[in-house]
Amino acid sequence: MAKPKIALVPSAQGSKFYSVLPSSGVGDFTFSRSGSATRINSQGLIETVGSGVSRLNYPMIDGVVSGCPHHILEPQRTNIFPYSSAFININDFSLTVTDNASISPEGSNNATSIIPNVSNTIHYLSLSNNSTGTVTFSIYAKANGYNYLFLHLYDGSNGRAWFNLENGVIETTDSSISANIEKMPNGWYRCIITRVLSGNLIQADIAVSNSDNTTSFSGDGTSGIYIYGAQLEQGSYPTSYIPNYGTALGVTRSVETANGSGDVDTFNDSEGVFFLEAKTNQPNFFQSISIKDSVGNGLAFKFRPNNTSIWARYKTSTEQKDIYYYNNVNDNYNKLAIVYGNGSISFYINGFLIGSNTITTNFSNLNEIIFKDVNLSEIFYGNIKQIQYYNSELVDSELETLTSWVSFQDMAEGQLYSIQ
Repeated sequence: MAKPKIALVPSAQGSKFYSVLPSSGVGDFTFSRSGSATRINSQGLIETVGSGVSRLNYPMIDGVVSGCPHHILEPQRTNIFPYSSAFININDFSLTVTDNASISPEGSNNATSIIPNVSNTIHYLSLSNNSTGTVTFSIYAKANGYNYLFLHLYDGSNGRAWFNLENGVIETTDSSISANIEKMPNGWYRCIITRVLSGNLIQADIAVSNSDNTTSFSGDGTSGIYIYGAQLEQGSYPTSYIPNYGTALGVTRSVETANGSGDVDTFNDSEGVFFLEAKTNQPNFFQSISIKDSVGNGLAFKFRPNNTSIWARYKTSTEQKDIYYYNNVNDNYNKLAIVYGNGSISFYINGFLIGSNTITTNFSNLNEIIFKDVNLSEIFYGNIKQIQYYNSELVDSELETLTSWVSFQDMAEGQLYSIQ
């Protein structure tokens, strides 16, 4: 197989997304983010990186780091939960709250213990809030005598979910919300609920329970749970943890961008292959990753909202050709390739040829890869494992190899499945 002109793999953090090819640095992506952000490091711990530093985030399967890291790009988000890891400052009801009581998911002694008292009542922490629209509430939790946490987003009606911290299962869930749980190392879970609010949010609650679908019970005064990293953000999915040490109006992680890989000498206007391995994190918006020229033409991978399709687009000043794939694939990593030249365009996904189409015109002065559409809209936010560009066509067998999983283990890790 020919050597790619550009090869981006997760190799280092810094002020760029560094491409291993070409060695000149022409293939590097310029990265931008104002302010710090967190990532999951190679030990599976939450770690903060400084302003303007890109993030290599390690994937977790069943609470264990599995496989190689990926670059991460996220939109601007604000954590409006004050004191996200100092819960002694949050209103508590029928609880004993002790900060710095255990080792947290960041590996420091800054997790909080919440222990119900012996009263037969609800045992919870509560934050008053007036957010509107769609909100996502998340927290890291670990069993400490009791195995159940429930989260509540109250807007005049209940929006709750019970999380079993013994086995990582979501149990009773109110119909007004969606819920998810992510396993972390050392018995920790990130518990998540999302709600489209009817009017204003009134309060966000974190409660201990002794069983599924139970609100009130009598505690024993010694059993409870550990919590860390509460995050209340406006949006339909959770983003990486944003620490808030007491800012009432919230702490904001700035938007991240990465663009500008390559130049006019890198790309072949008449033939080539564009390869991508990535996963989107923003389910409700169109997103694209493109090779473009200076006037809004080029080649793009496009992701449709709500996980309905991925498609390839070939666009010149005189024609536009699309090849669609409908199979609810956006939730997982996929290996995608667009090959163009000799009057045709073809689209490969995960080792299979999805379709082909004829083309009649060539590009003119392709000059960069960007995490947007060719017209600078549809910004991509998600996880990027690799990007490659070849300035000549590859044969079918090479394209099948390029977009295939190299082993069953590779496929399982790429799709974030555990092997029993």
